[in-house]
Amino acid sequence: MTEPPNLDEIHDFLIGLAHKAGVMIISAHPSSAAAVGTKVNSSDLVTETDKAVEDMVSTALKAEYPDYIFLGEESSTASSRLTPAPTFIVDPIDGTTNFVHAFPYVSISLAFAQELKPLVGVVYNPFTQKLYTAIRGKGAFLTSPTIPTSFPYPSISSSTESQKIQGAEYSTRSLPLRSPAAPLDGLRKALVAVEWGNERSGHNWDVKTGSFSALAGEKGAMVHSLRSLGSAALNMCGVASGELDAYWEGGCWPWDVAAGWVIVEEAGGLVVGGNKGEWEGKVDARRYLVVRGGEGGRELVEEFWSQLAGEVKY
Repeated sequence: MTEPPNLDEIHDFLIGLAHKAGVMIISAHPSSAAAVGTKVNSSDLVTETDKAVEDMVSTALKAEYPDYIFLGEESSTASSRLTPAPTFIVDPIDGTTNFVHAFPYVSISLAFAQELKPLVGVVYNPFTQKLYTAIRGKGAFLTSPTIPTSFPYPSISSSTESQKIQGAEYSTRSLPLRSPAAPLDGLRKALVAVEWGNERSGHNWDVKTGSFSALAGEKGAMVHSLRSLGSAALNMCGVASGELDAYWEGGCWPWDVAAGWVIVEEAGGLVVGGNKGEWEGKVDARRYLVVRGGEGGRELVEEFWSQLAGEVKY
């Protein structure tokens, strides 16, 4: 009989990989035309560093866990699918456009899932050194420097040098950062994250832009504000932390959301479908609504759905 996955060991192994990837990311300089390419269109970027980080992570995971499936953004194909089998789900750089522009809202997202359910999540922003982690049933946590670090970093070439730069003073706090979480008092008092995505015309574009207008406008929900920061994984961690009240997006992939999914749920938040009535969110559905923990979460979901300008379709 196959032994069940040791989630604690997987969690620790993924954290080690996240730190190694962080060194690679902050050491890179993706400014030359040769280092930056496109996929779907000019807004969908990929760099040599994306590919190098994924190669490093996949090699390490396949060596340590040869019987588990690997699903990564850069190595996936049109036929790649998330299955119920034990699977590592990896986005080597979530926020590639930010990375190219040196905007430090960038992360590596590492998840382990089984039966289509994320069980372990690790999201690490090497520029801020914020590490978000969760194991299903064991809570969600943020480990970060007690003294803010400077940016940009000097060029570094090893994990030892990275530790010298990072220093030794870190704190680990459970999520959400405010406990108990403050009640949610409707969209009119909410800070909401949304993303534009790389589809810039057609049905989904019209639904998104119409929904943004309804959420922000005086004749609609008139939320406190909308934020579009460019990393699904970090947006979800912002919701888990309680810094954002909600996050809505269509067009993501499992590697964008799997790690953040378990972090949000372990912090007491909700992850549901991005279209009205989709209370059972699916990791591979490509449309998501994420709401932080706190009394009134389900009511906020219903109110949010009522503002959408249609259904996004993928």
